[in-house]
Amino acid sequence: MSDALACFTAYDVRGRIPDELNEEISARIGLAFAVRFSASRVVVGRDMRLSSPAIAAAVSEALTAHGIDVVDIGLCGTEEMYFAVFNGEKDGVDGGIMVTASHNPADYNGMKFVRQGARPVSSDSGLKEVAKMAASDAWWREMQERTASTPAGTCLRAHDKSAYIDHLLSHVRVDSLPPLKLVVNGGNGCAGPVVDLLEPHLPFTLVKVNHEPDGTFPNGVPNPLLPEKREATACMVREHGADMGIAWDGDFDRCFLFDESGRFIEGYYIVGLLAVAILERHPGATILHDPRLIWNTQEMVLAAGGRPVMTRTGHAFIKEKMRATDAVYGGEMSAHHYFRDFGYCDSGMLPWLLVCQLMGGRGQKLSAMVDDRMRAYPVSGEINSRVDDPDDVLRRVEAHYADGEKDYTDGLSVAYPRYRFNLRKSNTEPVLRLNVETRADPGLLRQKTDELLALIRG
Repeated sequence: MSDALACFTAYDVRGRIPDELNEEISARIGLAFAVRFSASRVVVGRDMRLSSPAIAAAVSEALTAHGIDVVDIGLCGTEEMYFAVFNGEKDGVDGGIMVTASHNPADYNGMKFVRQGARPVSSDSGLKEVAKMAASDAWWREMQERTASTPAGTCLRAHDKSAYIDHLLSHVRVDSLPPLKLVVNGGNGCAGPVVDLLEPHLPFTLVKVNHEPDGTFPNGVPNPLLPEKREATACMVREHGADMGIAWDGDFDRCFLFDESGRFIEGYYIVGLLAVAILERHPGATILHDPRLIWNTQEMVLAAGGRPVMTRTGHAFIKEKMRATDAVYGGEMSAHHYFRDFGYCDSGMLPWLLVCQLMGGRGQKLSAMVDDRMRAYPVSGEINSRVDDPDDVLRRVEAHYADGEKDYTDGLSVAYPRYRFNLRKSNTEPVLRLNVETRADPGLLRQKTDELLALIRG
């Protein structure tokens, strides 16, 4: 997006500290965001990384120096910033900045942005312009010169999380939740403090793992999507005889679940469960899902009386489509879950609460709720392949499966009566991401996955 600022991605800012991202660069970016979107009152939050307090302070100082009011919500998860923005709209909040690099290594940091109403910002909706402004020395000098004649903005410290906690609890029937034993693994990210605030309101016994926020990442990068990062949660579930395990990434916008045996449950199957849970409260509503894996979600939504709608992968696209279709829920197999009643934003706290409610209502373990679905629609899991020319590989794959039913919502999807696959490019590297699913045929799944990988990598 900008030769001078390599830290910009299609959706946010991510960079190595201090060469790609530091306090001055962050101050420029934060101010450029506020100017580009004419924001006069901006929420600023931060994660647990060692560099985050200084970066958040630099952003806040740049904003207030130019007459922009700041609502400082301190240490938090990304969804807390979302909540503070959409909940604070009535008080004039018209933007939000979260200082986080989510699950990136400890020597990285970044920034996520939303505008008024917690609407997403991406390269297609203003982030390119923010990058160009922030990279311009002339623009930065001009803004510095203006400070002498600009009344300073205020900085309000707003670390009380009670409104956010109350909002989370409003999504479930607390009095109907079962008395479960749960392993909760915050990965030394920001989830732990929120779990502690929820705990007094819930009938759960919690076994806390890697609970305290720690920006040194003493137990490794918090990214449960990586198979090697799952065993700590799985082991504790088995050791304590827990009903379920829950693990989050660093800024807890993704939530990963483990059944009572410690088995990791692919996010794909959780999308269908959450859709059913939400349709119980919103009969006939629209449910969005991404195109990587679809058959299980579509079948469950239709059986529950809902309307499944496929949309492009990525939070900016899903949030826009949710508003356009008035969808009550949107789910990605990558464990991002979006809720209309949460400002159309993704939450890592609501999914596990809703699944617990579903377990109580059905009187079933998590395994019992997903086993049949996993047998009906086995999946490959997402497989990444680094290739020299992703576009050429996509053309070859499309030609090889020319007789299949094609869809181009996101990358290339090809469907046959007994199997389908999606192959899409990474936004940031020369990588193709493959997902395969079949109709109750593990043998065919292995065969077609091997066949596709040979074609992609050959």
